[in-house]
Amino acid sequence: MLARLAHLMVRRRRVVIAAWVVLTLFGVYSAQKVSKRWFQSFSIPGYSAYEANQRTLHVFGTGEQAPLVAVFHSKGDVTKGNATKAIAAAASVNPGSRVSSYWSTGNRAYVSADGHTAFAEIYPPKTPSFSSDVHIDDVRAKLKANAPAGVQTYLTERDAIYALTGDGSGPSVLTEALIGGLGSLVVLFFVFGTLPAVLMPIAIAIASILNTFTLVWALTYITNVSIIVQFLIALVGLGVAIDYALLMIFRFRDELREGEDVETAIVETMTHAGRSVIVSGSTVAVGLLSMILLPLPFIRSIGIGGMLIPAVSVLTAVTLLPALLATLRTRINSVRLLPRRFVDSGHPEDGPWGRWARFVTRRPVPVALVGLTIVGVLVYSGLQLNPAEAQVKDLPGSGDAITGRTALAKAGISAGVMKPFVVLVENGAKPGPIAAKLRTVQGIDGVAAPKDWRKDGTSLVEAFPSADGAAKSVRHTISVVRNELDGTNATLGGVAPEDRDFVSAVYGNFPLVLTFVLLVTFLLLTRAFRSVVLALKAVILNLISLAAAYGIIVFIFQNGHGSETFWHVHATHSIISWIPLMIFAFLFGLSMDYEVFMLTRMREAYDETGDTVKAISLGLARTGKLITSAALVLMFAFIVLSSSPGTDIKQFGIGLAAGIIFDATVIRALLVPAVMTIMGRWNWYLPDFAARLLFVRRPASESLTP
Repeated sequence: MLARLAHLMVRRRRVVIAAWVVLTLFGVYSAQKVSKRWFQSFSIPGYSAYEANQRTLHVFGTGEQAPLVAVFHSKGDVTKGNATKAIAAAASVNPGSRVSSYWSTGNRAYVSADGHTAFAEIYPPKTPSFSSDVHIDDVRAKLKANAPAGVQTYLTERDAIYALTGDGSGPSVLTEALIGGLGSLVVLFFVFGTLPAVLMPIAIAIASILNTFTLVWALTYITNVSIIVQFLIALVGLGVAIDYALLMIFRFRDELREGEDVETAIVETMTHAGRSVIVSGSTVAVGLLSMILLPLPFIRSIGIGGMLIPAVSVLTAVTLLPALLATLRTRINSVRLLPRRFVDSGHPEDGPWGRWARFVTRRPVPVALVGLTIVGVLVYSGLQLNPAEAQVKDLPGSGDAITGRTALAKAGISAGVMKPFVVLVENGAKPGPIAAKLRTVQGIDGVAAPKDWRKDGTSLVEAFPSADGAAKSVRHTISVVRNELDGTNATLGGVAPEDRDFVSAVYGNFPLVLTFVLLVTFLLLTRAFRSVVLALKAVILNLISLAAAYGIIVFIFQNGHGSETFWHVHATHSIISWIPLMIFAFLFGLSMDYEVFMLTRMREAYDETGDTVKAISLGLARTGKLITSAALVLMFAFIVLSSSPGTDIKQFGIGLAAGIIFDATVIRALLVPAVMTIMGRWNWYLPDFAARLLFVRRPASESLTP
């Protein structure tokens, strides 16, 4: 089928190129249109805290955003100064804000034990989004301008502290794509050394990215699509499309070097490299499609939207690229950009990768031990992964918000006031008994039931946990509170319980996601490689590679080794909860690309020679440069992604960048060839029943057993 498609692309190359040009130009228009349709909110429908917050939002106009915390401190009794005017002025900046304090409730839960420090909660209205703004500077200015005489006033809380970290600024998607494209050009310059070969992958990437935007624009009329998808299309799309183009161009030039005519070279390229591209794209798509198994609309949208990236990249690689190759013909090797001695024109097995392949196959056990040692250290680090939001005390910065945070801590006021529990009391039930019940719960420092938090038979009770809402101890407190409220007309809400529900929604369903990905990938690879052993080995090594990638982000961001120096992010002692899941979804498929590239070539060499060691050596020699180059392109794209605003995107980008380069070096250059050499003829084992089930056609002479 691929051979027939290759002949068609060669004969209809002008029509194919013209069609892609028209579609790509329309993609420019689509990219502009879709920029106004991104979905910017998180939701976890069906989970109690989220649903409680939504009902609170419906009745009171607030409830989905963490409150801003106004801090008041004086040398004497802080309650003697009336801060009501200051709090009202600060709340007026965001009309509809809901407030609570000692001055509105008379409750000492808002005052420190020594009486010198008090705080007020100011809940902004509406639903938070990536672009929402609660005007923190204006709120702070109003608060200070109306503060009681002799009272020091600060505005703190999670969002106020985030505003000090510089997370709100970063390059645009277009700028990131341009930077990523320039980095890719540099890599391609040294890989190919000729102008047409350098520019062709960029052209394929541009076509893939813009046409993906067209499909995603259409998708936004069917379902909400997260704004995060735009970054993934621009940078993951750039890397994946260039990867596939690299594989095809490498093979085409190899065939030309072997003396084939242009059309035969394209047919051979499509038959072998094109098949690898389709298998690789399928594994990437499977990892992303698995996200629809999670009950989270924004993650589902990332999965569906992200799946279109490899799908379009594969389609571009097997249609537009052959047409371009047929048009350029042997001119792909013209217009040298590097001196002839730097341009790779010989057989790969005679170069440095060939020498490395022979070294590995001669000493597989020592090489495997070195690889396993490196992997072991990183996997151990990965096991320390703490998927959670960072505690407020761990957020970096300086200024008024940090001073306010310090003032609360010195006064002995719990960091739990940054993200209080908010209990929704419905159906005309009285809030007083609920408040009394919560005061008996261990892990709760204070409870209040403000009188002005009552409307149409619905009321709210505010409770302050004795630890930060992101602390592990609060997980137990949340469970206890829910048990206490069971059977009443009250439901636990607030930001901290919703955060815990989010983690439960993601990781409670993760075993299902993992099983789906592993099973489908195993079946795809078994059929592609005609071996259960190679497929199983690929899946296991990919899981190890993934665990090592987690170890890298734990080392950098969770433990803070280099994160402040390079990304201005202090040690967070946690990794934002959705990051490990998304790294899994993307990295599992992307790193499997390299496995497919390498093992497809090894399988082909083994079919030709029947010699396992020679097949491993030839496969590594012929794909080593390709895989390293492709990994460098992706790594650069993901490093650029890490310059985006937000600690979450930084962790995501670096996790992918480090994981990709680690996989291409330690896993593919050390462990894969070493382990395969040790396994010998077991590599090619495929039981007869498995061959029949998967419709595998194999030569009659192929042995069923090693």
